[in-house]
Amino acid sequence: MHWNELTELEQLEAIINQSEEQPVLIFKHSTRCSISRFALKQFENEFDLQDKIAPYYLDLFNHRDISNEIAFQFKVQHQSPQLLLLKKRVVVYHTSHENIDATELKKYL
Repeated sequence: MHWNELTELEQLEAIINQSEEQPVLIFKHSTRCSISRFALKQFENEFDLQDKIAPYYLDLFNHRDISNEIAFQFKVQHQSPQLLLLKKRVVVYHTSHENIDATELKKYL
């Protein structure tokens, strides 16, 4: 799976704008957490929407400021790991921990 890395706060506005044209996925991952590592690996194994969704990966350990801004802008409580799907500048789906399931995304496209 090819991830676009979300590493700069300035990228967030571009990602939000991108969601006007194409659904955007943000996977918030804690690199020091085994639950998060398992959720990421399982998600990557199930994900088959590369041509329909632009996937972004956020390393929470290095970029907590971006995660905080996501929580603030979209009024979604921070979780780790967490999955958010944006369409037309709005979070249409979000989930976390063991509820992360790539096949669920198809319902929101």
